[in-house]
Amino acid sequence: MIAADYVSKLAVLAAFAPGESRAVAPFFNLVLVFNKGAAFSFLAGAQGWQTLFFAGIAAVASAVIVFLIFKNSGRKLFCSGLSLILGGALGNLHDRLVYGKVVDFLDLHAAGWHWPAFNVADSAITLGAGILIVESFLHGGRAGDAKKHG
Repeated sequence: MIAADYVSKLAVLAAFAPGESRAVAPFFNLVLVFNKGAAFSFLAGAQGWQTLFFAGIAAVASAVIVFLIFKNSGRKLFCSGLSLILGGALGNLHDRLVYGKVVDFLDLHAAGWHWPAFNVADSAITLGAGILIVESFLHGGRAGDAKKHG
């Protein structure tokens, strides 16, 4: 996932000028934008401290995710979701450390409304979170069973 994110960002950086947009489908454009903030450009307008703040959060979250993967290695679906989140977090962490901002380029839109631009790393994080939600429904009884019998 990290490699796919990295290669896709390099391709967009090489082919687009900042703000340039190209239609791919009636609902989808490729566009080069940079995000100094977090999801939905949260804190993007801050004075620059947010770059290290979000990099620190990504580093701590990555360490926790690695711990959880090793601790739960028998839970394949759970670990798959965590791995996608980890790959996405590390992809965006790389951007923050190298560029001081995250490279976004996927632009979904309909009826004049645009979803905030995102990237492959963001997609991996979202997919990983979805997998964790599904996994919690499939195996959610484990924690409850332990409490009932503990």
